[in-house]
Formats: sequence, C-alpha cells, structure tokens
Amino acid sequence: QVQLVESGGGLVQAGGSLRLSCAASGITFSINGMGWYRQAPGKQRELVAGISRGGTTTYANSVKGRFTISRDTAKKTVYLQMNSLKPEDTAVYYCNLFPAWVDGYWGQGTQVTVSS
Repeated sequence: QVQLVESGGGLVQAGGSLRLSCAASGITFSINGMGWYRQAPGKQRELVAGISRGGTTTYANSVKGRFTISRDTAKKTVYLQMNSLKPEDTAVYYCNLFPAWVDGYWGQGTQVTVSS
C-alpha cells in the first residue's frame, strides 16, 4: 500500500521560509520521479516542483529562484525548501509521483499559509 505523508507546513509571514517533507512508503522510491503539487482554494491543483530519479529538477515559473526540491533516497523522503514566501503561495501542498501523478497516491497534504 502506497503512503505519502507530507509535513512541515504552517503559518508564516511574507518573506519567511518553510521546509516541507514527504515520506514515502510502498513504492520503489529510487526509480520514481517525485513532485510537489499545491492547490489553493478555488483553483486547480498545480505542479510546484519535480525531481527525476536522476536528480533533474523542474520548477513552476512562479517559484523559480525561491523554492528548492531535493530527495534523500535512503530515507525515501522528498523535501521542498521554500524561501521568500508570498501570500500567493498559500495552499495545501501535496507530494506525488512526477512527471505524472497517480490519483490514488494523494495524501492528506500540508497547509501552508503566508500572511501579508
């Protein structure tokens, strides 16, 4: 059974930082690309950042230069370091496979709220 458990969200002021973590189980982590996605109220879920099994990274234009995705294969964990946060980054953040997510793999997500 696949489980993706996100953590690290919270309330932060604009300009602040957060580090999200996603612990994976039930998948062969080393052969899969992993991604961070987010969904804001009233909006569709969107890709924030992805990292291939080889370590190649992809970022949404809106977060380039501010967010960094990384992975620790031994710990089966993917991270998202978020700096210079903006109110428009407020959303529930999820991890899933990348470049194509799997509907049945969504976890509970972690809420990120950025106050102005």
